[in-house]
Amino acid sequence: MRILALETSCDETSAAIVEDGTAVFSNVIASSRSAFERSGGVIPEEAARKQVECVVPVIHQALDDAAADLRSIHTLATTRGPVLVGTTAARALASLWHKPLIGVHHTLGHLTSTWLECAEEPAFPIITLSASGGHSDMWYRMSHTRGILLGRSRDDAAGEAFDKGAALLGLPYPGGPAIERTGKHGNPAAFPFPLPLHNTDTLDFSFSGLKTALKYTIRDLPHGDSKPVLADLTASYELAICNHLLDRLTRAVAKHPDIQEIHVVGGVSANTRLRTMVQSAFGNRKIRFPVSLAYCTDNAAMIASAAFFLTSELGEDAYAPFLTTASLPLTDVVQRRKEPPI
Repeated sequence: MRILALETSCDETSAAIVEDGTAVFSNVIASSRSAFERSGGVIPEEAARKQVECVVPVIHQALDDAAADLRSIHTLATTRGPVLVGTTAARALASLWHKPLIGVHHTLGHLTSTWLECAEEPAFPIITLSASGGHSDMWYRMSHTRGILLGRSRDDAAGEAFDKGAALLGLPYPGGPAIERTGKHGNPAAFPFPLPLHNTDTLDFSFSGLKTALKYTIRDLPHGDSKPVLADLTASYELAICNHLLDRLTRAVAKHPDIQEIHVVGGVSANTRLRTMVQSAFGNRKIRFPVSLAYCTDNAAMIASAAFFLTSELGEDAYAPFLTTASLPLTDVVQRRKEPPI
């Protein structure tokens, strides 16, 4: 099954063609992130205007890169929201081309991103840490459509903590790459930060306290040469975020010794320090990250992959009509069964 998918949930406009959930024929991404450096974050109305400009060109580019035409496309897929551009374009194409359409939850796309270009089929059950600018979730997954949400952020997501921290430090958006670059040669032990929720029996996340701690640390800095201090401070703040993510992941794995693999996905999974820490902590287990950094951030290939596995497990139910919505719990998206659903 060859699927043409669109992803326009935030500041990217992406189109991709993926076959059978793993083989990526094209994955085109037009990002408007540079337009939001001054504001320090995405302005939804402006992002939508950029997507209107880009959506048709990226579809054409995806088809050209894959040497494909509408006859070779079996199904269309799109992120279900919150921005209308992708769903509107996908509905129009589905009608014009007489193709079925699958609505995919954005987070399910991230959870499926480790299947893209994967030479060895991942094995369930899996613990998946999904961390990006919009969410931080911990999942116990029995299949693509069955699982348990073990924990989620109580306030800011991990990506938000990077973005807001970068704004406090005078660094550009997006914050994650900016903090990683700035702190690359800094001392991560220079400034101690708290470990959130470490005395609480939960797998939830909380990053707002780290942001506050950074704010007060900056306030109390002595005046002088700021460059070495900035490198140390960004390295320490980055380590604090990664420590919290790793602490939650370690607890989840300890509670579920039956798992076959550990997956880390989402935009924050591109962070080099986090990858190194996870690999060091779980060196004796099967660990997977998306094989390309392009599959960590928002992209249409992961949406196409998720759409394929939805059809594999749900059959015709995967093609059910859907509404575009700004807020949709992943646990409400797929079919409920006797086992806890994902």
